[in-house]
Amino acid sequence: MKLKIAYSPCPNDTFVFDAWAHGRVPDAPRLDVTFADIDVTNGWAESGTDAHDVLKVSYAVLPWILDEYALLPCGGALGRGCGPLVLTRHAGTGADLAGRTVAVPSERSTAYLLFRLWAAEAVPGGVGEVVVMPFHEIMPAVRDGKVDAGLVIHEARFTYQEYGLHRLADMGEHWETTTGLPIPLGAIVARRSLGADTLRRLAESARTSVRMAWDDPDASRPYVMEHAQEMDPKVADQHIGLYVNEFTADLGEHGYAAVRGLLTRAAAEGLVPPLGPDALAFP
Repeated sequence: MKLKIAYSPCPNDTFVFDAWAHGRVPDAPRLDVTFADIDVTNGWAESGTDAHDVLKVSYAVLPWILDEYALLPCGGALGRGCGPLVLTRHAGTGADLAGRTVAVPSERSTAYLLFRLWAAEAVPGGVGEVVVMPFHEIMPAVRDGKVDAGLVIHEARFTYQEYGLHRLADMGEHWETTTGLPIPLGAIVARRSLGADTLRRLAESARTSVRMAWDDPDASRPYVMEHAQEMDPKVADQHIGLYVNEFTADLGEHGYAAVRGLLTRAAAEGLVPPLGPDALAFP
């Protein structure tokens, strides 16, 4: 029986899961893969009605789903110098966003949660309308004046200047400066109903898949580029280098501290429900 998994077509996810998805990880469960935008997978996890066993979601959605899903200690995206950016057509400051329309990739995304924490300090009176759109549509929308600013993730860090846009603020830089912690972005979760033994097997399979990709990066390249939405191979490599790191193989003490720090701070601001004491525990 195959386990149903959903993750994005972004280079970091296809790089991480290539070996596993193609049956090269010894003794790993077989996978039935669905590609979906992070806003879609967040919605699936939160609704509780989706049939997928494993999902890539935003860390920000965890407080709503941890009764049904367990956080795997590997496979996700968390790091330093990799935070979301706020982009505008003209250089400015946070104060310039007061009352303005901002495009975001998901209202449950970690990017948007980090943005809300930043905006509470940097945007007097708050922003105006928030518009959700797929992340690859955000920079064109800012460039074309459809929105006043855009919150971008992934490879947009490397390509926004090609759209003639300016970096107004770096959410990751703000987070790291104020907390000293790495930036939690995307998590891998699996249904608790699979049982502790299967969950541990899933975690070990993901960890092995990551390490196999590091050992032989060329093996994953066809899968990465097939789904990279016509991305320049050099940008795809930069993307992978930034988002696939030691925390992808194992969250470890600092990774868990970052996740708890983000969600505890957000709960204190009333942005997410509080976590239970053992909500992040892995079997």
